[in-house]
Amino acid sequence: MVIRRHLLSTLAALAFAGAAPVNAQDIRVGLATAVTGPVAAIGAQSRLGTQAAIAVINAKGGVKGRKFVLQVEDDACEPRQAVTVANRLAASGIKLVFGHLCSSAAIAAADVYAERDILMVTGSATNPALTDKAAGGTIFRVCGRDDQQGAVAGKMLAERYRDKRIAIVHDKSAYGAGLAAEAKKAMAGAGVKPAYEGAVNAGERDFGALVTRLKSEKIDAVYFGGYHTELALIIRQSRDSGFTPAFVTGEAMASTEFWAIAREAANGVLFTYAPEVKTRPQAEEAIKAMRAIDAGADPDNFAFYYYAAVQALAAAIEKSGADTARPLAQTLRAGSFSTIVGDLTFDQKGDLTAPEYVFYEWRDGKYAPAK
Repeated sequence: MVIRRHLLSTLAALAFAGAAPVNAQDIRVGLATAVTGPVAAIGAQSRLGTQAAIAVINAKGGVKGRKFVLQVEDDACEPRQAVTVANRLAASGIKLVFGHLCSSAAIAAADVYAERDILMVTGSATNPALTDKAAGGTIFRVCGRDDQQGAVAGKMLAERYRDKRIAIVHDKSAYGAGLAAEAKKAMAGAGVKPAYEGAVNAGERDFGALVTRLKSEKIDAVYFGGYHTELALIIRQSRDSGFTPAFVTGEAMASTEFWAIAREAANGVLFTYAPEVKTRPQAEEAIKAMRAIDAGADPDNFAFYYYAAVQALAAAIEKSGADTARPLAQTLRAGSFSTIVGDLTFDQKGDLTAPEYVFYEWRDGKYAPAK
């Protein structure tokens, strides 16, 4: 928690310290993420990765001799605030944006970017609607989609708990509800129906009614679509009441804050996420750059995928010579881009052509690939 708070305070100061001097040849880019709000810990990772990648690229001379200049905006993972942020970035003349962090915020902002001819590349917004509606054709993501991730979880649940009672619960967010729907769909495809379906409100603190209902339904496994703050409390309150089902969820649990809230009750929680990046040799330069920004930084995949988003966009600018949305979108769709998370190729919607998901397990304050 000390490290996380230090990282948050350091990056928040960087975000609002004022714009750096801009030269005529600089490439101005925006980052729209959660600086504040319940998922600010994940937002800190997205800022860390974006800022580190830009620092590395600029230190090597930039892109065709041009340096990136970053403007960070806080959408707090709120759709209305995301629209305000998108309009502010557009009004400032920025044509290239990283983010938004959360699906609901990204979907809300996408229409503004389409209208203003702005390219957006997210490393975390996974709801299929973001690219399915193809707002302007200039929306990309370097992460997978909920229908891909949810299918992995749903298939596992159907196989492992076929003869057990499964509950599906979500937090009503675009991300959480979408993930839960896709897991349910995958289960249905395997001939398995949930014994219980329910929803909670983001920001709630007391989940006693939900826990009581799950206990009364004799639930063996819970699939949760949503963010780490709510699930951490649900798990703690379940364990405190003597209720110990298996919990399976999505990549939002890849936050140290999840363990800080749930503590030992989080042992055994499974979640889907992209393969771990930090142990790869190509991550060494990125980790060094991140720790130059904050010595106590503990980067995770959220940081690395935003680092990759910067790398992919920089490579597209290098290849095309352009710095505006349309030609860069065309270049991104036509090429393959080497990044810290692997070689990335995009389909016509702006989605990755070959995303990969694996299971992780929380154990004793850390998560690692599940056996």
